[in-house]
Amino acid sequence: MNKKQLRQLGVPDDCIPVAIRCVQRVAEDRALRSAQRKRMVADVVGSPETHTDDPYFGELARELIELRQQEAEETSIGYRQWGDDVDDQSRAQIENACRLPVAVAAALMPDAHCGYGLPIGGVLACDNAVVPYAVGVDIACRMRLTLTDLPVDRLDRNDKNECHELDRSLEKGTRFGVGKTWNPRKEHDVLDEDWSVSAVTREMFDKAANQLGTSGSGNHFAEWGVVELPDDDLGLPAGRYVALLSHSGSRGAGAAVCKRYTDIARRKLPARFRNDKQMVHLAWLSLDSHEGQEYWEAMNLMGRYAAANHELIHRGVVRLAGAKAIATVENHHNFAWKERHAGREVVVHRKGATPADEGALGVIPGNMADPAFIVRGKGNRASLNSASHGAGRRMSRGAAKRQYVWKMWRDYLSQRNVRVLSAGIDEVPGVYKDIHQVMQAQHDLVDVVGTFQPRIVKMCADGSRPED
Repeated sequence: MNKKQLRQLGVPDDCIPVAIRCVQRVAEDRALRSAQRKRMVADVVGSPETHTDDPYFGELARELIELRQQEAEETSIGYRQWGDDVDDQSRAQIENACRLPVAVAAALMPDAHCGYGLPIGGVLACDNAVVPYAVGVDIACRMRLTLTDLPVDRLDRNDKNECHELDRSLEKGTRFGVGKTWNPRKEHDVLDEDWSVSAVTREMFDKAANQLGTSGSGNHFAEWGVVELPDDDLGLPAGRYVALLSHSGSRGAGAAVCKRYTDIARRKLPARFRNDKQMVHLAWLSLDSHEGQEYWEAMNLMGRYAAANHELIHRGVVRLAGAKAIATVENHHNFAWKERHAGREVVVHRKGATPADEGALGVIPGNMADPAFIVRGKGNRASLNSASHGAGRRMSRGAAKRQYVWKMWRDYLSQRNVRVLSAGIDEVPGVYKDIHQVMQAQHDLVDVVGTFQPRIVKMCADGSRPED
């Protein structure tokens, strides 16, 4: 009997491998004729409890009983959503995450959009388990804002000739794109850490070392802009400051860690999830397992690596601009933390979501033309102390490339006094939700303590020319 025939007899997909083994044993022993085998399979499916001791089909009977018990026990937790502008796919993805037997609590941020497994903007708390794709491919993707002592009037005028040093600092202080490296490589204490915490981090060490201080593609950026602090905050007087803002993560090493441990987790999935194309992206690892502990150590190493990456980018860009750093704000997203919620320790995944513990500072960017916000968390327990990590996409990259050309955005950028040194057409402002609406939707999650208005933007080029 083949898979199609077994399905017609009522065998669930999760149990087909076991059913095939049982049928093969019967055929090898020539114990039953073909028609008798079919009747026997149908009987076992109909009443597995009476066949658990059968020498040929007992394994199938026990597998069917276990599957039905698991399905009966399966429950779905609820989740809270912030904002109304959330697509159906993102809601379906968070609902799938809520079905995980290790799920404890969940939330959906107002910048949510579809991803793999957990949506971007999804927050998931699990009991003693970590979900690699709920952390994400770019582990510990990060925001860093450095305020400097540069005169603000230079960026107010934003004259290309007068801002030559600022342009050059972005062009020379980091490198954008897939596979970009430095030669010679940059030095940092993170490279002296133990990279043998897992096989994949050991294998990726040389690549990670060569990529340290570089930026990625897609929505990763480095940009000069003007910060406005309305109050005496960040240890600085109220006022306007020239600042550098960057967004990037753990580069190729982080992606390799995600892939390796997602593959391992998928092999460990319970039978009832293995053939569900949506649930396989939510495969988890118990933190009591060797593999779970390996992933946890590798993920945290990638967190320190991403922080070092930003540190070197800012050190290089600020130095090339002839500036001095006077204050810094930074935060991870795409990460998992052990935290206490509702009186118990849980693993909180924030995939494209900003930690917003009470008093915690963070940065939530808008787009290349509209402001980013410096925020202080309110510690809202319903959101698992989280907020959005940006404005959130409202269309795919493919749709953006079909719909937009740079000349459509030239006036918009010019009116906001923004110059784009390089970027992909799939990163123009129109691909994003309105950051002001997103911030309004999460007014109970964070307080705004300052704004950053982009002026000079550097992103990975895609062959299109912003000046054309």
